[in-house]
Order: sequence, then structure tokens, then C-alpha cells
Amino acid sequence: MPDNDFGYTMWGKDWVRLAEPLRQTRPDPQLPRARRIARDGRVQITIDGRIVRAVVHRGRNTSVANIEVAPMSREAIVGISRQLCGVRPVLTDELYRALTDAGHRPAPTLVGVDCSCSCSCSCSCSADTPRCIHVLAAYYEVARLVDDDPRIALDIQDFFRASSDSTEVPTAVTPQRWIALNALNPADYFMAPK
Repeated sequence: MPDNDFGYTMWGKDWVRLAEPLRQTRPDPQLPRARRIARDGRVQITIDGRIVRAVVHRGRNTSVANIEVAPMSREAIVGISRQLCGVRPVLTDELYRALTDAGHRPAPTLVGVDCSCSCSCSCSCSADTPRCIHVLAAYYEVARLVDDDPRIALDIQDFFRASSDSTEVPTAVTPQRWIALNALNPADYFMAPK
């Protein structure tokens, strides 16, 4: 029976595919347990640039998994920017299909191409594999976050940072008129008396 808790949008499904790659030919017994961990709310995700940090509580143990996502290619950023319009575009499944049809699939790519590279996925647990249950649970939890707000899928690949740093602004995109709260440094605005 399919699991609709994770990846019910096209944007989130990309993250589910990291846990459940199509090239996998045998069932992975860790996947149901990883889904249960994420579904039970035992994964706390922090996204810092292109690094996803997941604190995973499993029984009495806590593990920290780190996933590094590769930045989006310049041509993909330009192609996706041409499809988006408005200050805060609505990222729908139809837009995802249009981007994919135009040859600009917004799926995340891990550093090192796949998770067999030790630099793209790491975990503090004792399992000596980059596809441990904690990393898999992190994929599912990020899929849930992306399902709720697809902008995370683009933001985690530096899309918004790269498109705002670009000197070439596509005509279809209206420049953003806001600043993300986490981009501000409180020390620039508040001073403690000495």
C-alpha cells in the first residue's frame, strides 16, 4: 500500500526518491521504520544553506544526520526563473511539470552524485553506511516539509540566493521586496550597553 504521508506533491516526491531510488531492486527493511520515525515526529530538521541537519530520536538514542545538497546549475536557475513570476510565486505540481518539460527538473542532487559518497551524507550513529535509518528518516521529514512549502526545495539548492546574486535578472521575475528574517544579523540593529 502506498504511503501518502510523504511526497504527495511532485516537489516532495523528489526527496522520497532519495530514500526510495528507482534503481533499488530489493525491498529495504529500514524504510518502514524510517517512515515511522518521521511520522511520529522524532526528527528535527535544521536547514543551513545547502546542509540539512537532522536530529533523530530513536528509542533512548539520539543521532545527528547531515545531508549536503549540491547547488543548482546556473542554466537551471535561469530556466526556472523564467517560469516563475511574482514576488512569491505559487509552486504547484503543474509548475513542476512545466519546469520538467522545459528540461529544468528541480530535484535535489546530493554532493557526490549519490549517497554512496561519504561527503554527501553522514550520521553520528554506529552504522557504517551512508543509508542508515537516520538519514532515511531525514529524507522523509524533509519530504514532508517540502510538501508543506515547496519553496524549501528550491531554497535548499541555493536557487533564491543565486538568482538574487545574479546580475542577469530575467524579465518574467519581479524582484523580491522582502528580506528573510533569518538573513538579518541582530547585532547590526541592536547594541548592548557596555
